[in-house]
Formats: sequence, structure tokens, C-alpha cells
Amino acid sequence: MNMNESYVLAVDQGTSATKTVVFDAQSRIVAKATEPLTSYFPQPGFVEQDPLEIYQNVIASVKSCLERFQEAVSNDLTQIKTCGISNQRETFLLWNDSGRPLCNAIVWQCKRSIEICNRLKTSDSEKEVNDRTGLIIDPYFSGTKLIWLCQNDPAIKNAIEAGKAFFGTIDTWLLFKLTKGQSYFTDYTNACRTLFFNINGLQWDACLLDKFGVRNLNLPQPQPSSYPYGESDFEGLFPEKINISAMIGDSHAAAFGEGCFSAGTAKATMGTGSSILLNTGSEKVQSQKGMVTTICWSLPGRVDYALEGIIVTCGATINWLRDKLGLFVNARQTQQMALSVKDNNGVYLVPAFSGLGAPHWKMDARAAILGLTFDCDKNHIVRAALESIGYQIKDVIAAMEQDSGIKLEELKVDGGITANRFVMQFLADLLATRVVNIGIEEVSALGAAYLAGLQQGIFQDVDQLKSLSIDRKQLCPNADAKDAYVSYEGWKKAVQQLT
Repeated sequence: MNMNESYVLAVDQGTSATKTVVFDAQSRIVAKATEPLTSYFPQPGFVEQDPLEIYQNVIASVKSCLERFQEAVSNDLTQIKTCGISNQRETFLLWNDSGRPLCNAIVWQCKRSIEICNRLKTSDSEKEVNDRTGLIIDPYFSGTKLIWLCQNDPAIKNAIEAGKAFFGTIDTWLLFKLTKGQSYFTDYTNACRTLFFNINGLQWDACLLDKFGVRNLNLPQPQPSSYPYGESDFEGLFPEKINISAMIGDSHAAAFGEGCFSAGTAKATMGTGSSILLNTGSEKVQSQKGMVTTICWSLPGRVDYALEGIIVTCGATINWLRDKLGLFVNARQTQQMALSVKDNNGVYLVPAFSGLGAPHWKMDARAAILGLTFDCDKNHIVRAALESIGYQIKDVIAAMEQDSGIKLEELKVDGGITANRFVMQFLADLLATRVVNIGIEEVSALGAAYLAGLQQGIFQDVDQLKSLSIDRKQLCPNADAKDAYVSYEGWKKAVQQLT
């Protein structure tokens, strides 16, 4: 044990749990803990969380992590010098000037504002919103759900009009609580997911706030992801206050943690669905292909922009084959099943179970298995399902390259599906580029830790981060990958049949 070692605490507040991780100065995990979090569904399509439960969930997770740190590393908690926070994006709440929540946190998954979105899309608002925020009008983002609250809760409407409502995404709420109301900030990545933030001027957009009828709303001060946000002893868990030196949305944190430090680097998180971020450098790119424009991450004096594509159904397809069709018992079996046949035999599975996301945005499409003949078996269907993951990512990357004129240099991947070597090699062949997995699940926490460590001088600069000893697994495209290209042409025809 090095008594002079400096450590970084990272809190990754997610939708289903809070993960807390302590990293050392070489970015290695030395302690971690997870605390599950409850969501509530008051009526169909509504998803909420209790703001005080979120805060207590964070404190419980940090407490468990620090206990493990003391058991495994050191009793001296003063060696933990700083904290970074990553958080579930778009989820927001309102509170009053004494810090009492005015409503439950409205979770990003909540669909209560569908009708409001439909009305806004038929007006002249959509292009203006897109030009100013980089986003599309969709319930996914915070703003339309705040409009819903104003229209359906007179107490909230009155509080906003009186200038007594304080708005915050989860990063802001946690900061406010941890600092006993002393700090009221957000970072650019969280701000830019609200429909209220002008990504051209990096400030709240007065025109949109006025248009949406919330001009008297109190909003946190936006700052770079790496910034001295405040101090906290985490309800007495630390003997002295430590600096909170980074805040960032979880998908953006994952991009930073995986090393998307320059234009042309991208990350794909492959879970139930998939979020793909392509770093476009210092210039924002307005998409013509169904992507959203967003801020990738930021440091003082530097803002990197990104294009983001959302795939609705990714790993959920594999779960469906297991749970509804019974084609296998464990998802690990799918790799060998796919490799047991020499090709897909012309079979394509288009996983539009909940519609097709980027770049198609055909939300009324339905899933289909096409190309079946009597010589097909369940292995061909499983292979087609796994290939659909690669095809959808290829669709998004191709659209991003066309939008930006930037060629993909390499794709960083994370999520459970990365354990499937068939999918990873197929993806490398389809994209004709390297596919890199840094080998840890806690990539959002790592990104937050990197940003906090940069602010505190534990890490020198981005170049040093590139050299840190992480066990990277890299797959390169096969020398002869023409079969993947031919298969992709068949995929495009299959999608056309459904859309």
C-alpha cells in the first residue's frame, strides 16, 4: 500500500441502480459497490422515481464502497481526493428554495408527453428546436415532460410562474443535496438533453424557454464536464469534505472513459438497446440522417461535439429468442449456434419489436423474420438475430459518416453483448475498422473519474489518459470480409420491405 497514493471516487447514478467505484491513479478499480434503485409506474407510460430515494441510494452506495476501500486498500479516506458524478440522462425534477421536491423525478423512459410532442411537431417548432438544441422533439428529452407538468399540475405551474421552482437533472439534484444547497450547477452534456439549452452559445435558450411557457424557471449554471462544482463530506462518510470535480451524462461519460478523445472515434453501448456516439471534434454537425447533435464531453476551454444514434432493440432480440421462442437456455450459447452454420442462408431478422430507431425512425414498423426456407433451422434464426445487431450499428455509423464527412477510425464497445465474439468480429468486418473493448463494465464511472482526476491534477492531460494501462481487447476486420458486405445489402432490402 502506498500511503501517498491518490484515489478518485466515481458515482454512476443509473436508472436501475447506483454504482460507486474507487479508481487509483492508474485508472484501476480498487473498490466498488452497487445499490439497486426503484422506479414507479403510476399509470401506463409513466415512469417516476422518488428524489429523496435517489439521494439516499447514492449515499448507501458510497457508504458500501468506502467500507470495501477501507477493507481492501486503506483506512485513510483522505487518500480519496475528489469525486466525479455520471448520471442517467434526461431524468429531471423540480424543487423549491428550501430544497423540498415539488414532484417525483420524471424518468427519461416516461412517455407522458407524446401528445405534446405531436402538437409541437405540427407547428413550426421542430426545425427551430433542432437548430438551437441539436435535438428532435421527442418524449425522451426533458422539456416536453416539464410542459406536461405545467399543464397538469397547477401547483407546479404557479411555482414556475412565481420564480420559485428550481429545475435540475439528476447531476444537479445530487450536487445540490451533497453541498447542502450551496452549489447549483449542471454540465453541458446534461444541459443539452433538456430541449432548453442552446448548443451554439452553450447557454440556456431564452427564446425556447419563452416558447415553452417556462421563462421564470430557475436553471442551474452550466459548466464544462470537468469543473470545481463544490465540496461534500457525503453526509459525514468522509472525515473532511472532498471536491466534486466532474459531472457528466452517463453515455457521454462512457465515451470519455472508452477514449473517444478525437473526431472519428465512436462508442457503442450494447444493452437492451444501443446508444452510439461519434465524436465530431470542435464543430457541431447538424444531422440530415435522423441523428441528434449533442455535446460529447467538455473540458475548460474545449468542447467536443458528437452525433448520437439510438437503436431501440439490440440485446432485447436475444432475450426474446430465449424467453418467447425457447431457442436456447443461455445467451452464451448463441455464439456457437451462429458459428455452427456457414452463413445466414438468406435469413434476416429485422428487430422492429418497438419500431425502428435511427436512422430509419419508423416507429410503426413491426419485427419480422424474412427469407426462411425448409433447409433453415434455429441456428440460422439465431445467427440472423446476432447479425441484426451489427447491421443496425452499421446503418447508424454510415449515416453519421455521411452527415459529418468524418470517417470512422475505430469503434469502442461496451455492454454485455461484447462477450459474444461472433458479434464483435462480424461488426469489425461490416465496419471495415477496429472494434475495441476496454474490458470493464464500469465505463461511465471511469469517464467521470478521468474528468474529476484531470480537474484535480491526478491525471495530467488527455494524452496521459491514452497511455493508462487498461486491458484492451481489439478485433480487426478479416482480410476477406466480402461476405459481410453482401449480407448487408440483403439487410437493406429486408428493411425496405418493412418500411
